[in-house]
Amino acid sequence: MSLDQYVTLGRSGLRVSPMCLGAMTFGEDLGWGSSVEESCRIMDRFLELGGNFIDTANFYTKSHSEKIIGDHLGRHPAKRDRLVLATKFSGNLYPGDPNGGGSGRKSILAACEQSLRRLQTDYIDLYWLHNWDVHTPMDETMAALEALVQAGKVRYIGVSDTPAWKVVEANMLARFRGWAPFIGLQIEYSLLERSVEQDLVPMALEFGLGITPWSPLKSGALSGKYTRLTAASQPRDRGPFLDAALNDRAFALIDELAAIAAAHGTTVARVALAWVCGRPGVASPIIGARRLAQLEDNVGALDLKLAPEAVARLDELTRPTFGFPQSMMPIFPSIHNAGTTVNGVYGAPSPFSIQPGEATY
Repeated sequence: MSLDQYVTLGRSGLRVSPMCLGAMTFGEDLGWGSSVEESCRIMDRFLELGGNFIDTANFYTKSHSEKIIGDHLGRHPAKRDRLVLATKFSGNLYPGDPNGGGSGRKSILAACEQSLRRLQTDYIDLYWLHNWDVHTPMDETMAALEALVQAGKVRYIGVSDTPAWKVVEANMLARFRGWAPFIGLQIEYSLLERSVEQDLVPMALEFGLGITPWSPLKSGALSGKYTRLTAASQPRDRGPFLDAALNDRAFALIDELAAIAAAHGTTVARVALAWVCGRPGVASPIIGARRLAQLEDNVGALDLKLAPEAVARLDELTRPTFGFPQSMMPIFPSIHNAGTTVNGVYGAPSPFSIQPGEATY
């Protein structure tokens, strides 16, 4: 598979590359990240390889990320128009202004205009709710997004880092009022973060939202750079993110990834990414390369076909433990229908499904 083998995002006609270029690392304003020049080289190479999906947010690197993209691509209509350009709102760039962020109408409309200006474009292909604003009714948020869609400033909308029940509320509102629904779900998803398989992934499969996992390498913990022997001596630009991830459980997984990578003649990062690419509902994992070499390595995961036994070992090593109500399901198999789960995620026959001729007590 290559970057130009496009897939539709969720229940929509929007065609995106099977990997998305994440731009949270564009700019060095936070003390780590890519220089402007390296960011531009990464974008050009991604496009050259066939990628068409770039994701950023209004406050990534203090909004410099959007400006880097706009300065490089916004001035070139041919490049911009073939892109699926995604950005997010909710983040507050104006300390002290209570309406400078969040998901209220005033904030959303202002944030959209500011992003359009920085990106040097007339429209945003995919506009994400970055995270749930508990202080704003969901119908107000969805109505404001519908107004942007009707005005032609936004083509599609998506949702990130929001509880499953709230996403369902939003899309039910959209369905019954004839508004644009969320077509994509952006969530943290990796071998070290599988708790989303309890509610968010089944919800996405049920309602037709394309999943775009962020941090599929767990902030670099699964990049192959960190092992039991080298972790202490390796620089950690994203220390707060990495420190919590690198523990005995992670090192056991990294050891297994290294063994699988050796057997397949590939890299640890590609194995970890290939696992994510193969999960039910996943449309386009977000890869956040800081250097061109990282981009080249990550994209190589699309050509990797993991052996079934390798996938099984990784699944067993990282299988999450769910609470209620999933914890009760094996006890009451009669409530399950055939064709419900894949590796603990809804979608294929469940090991607890009732077979013909079995009693259902």
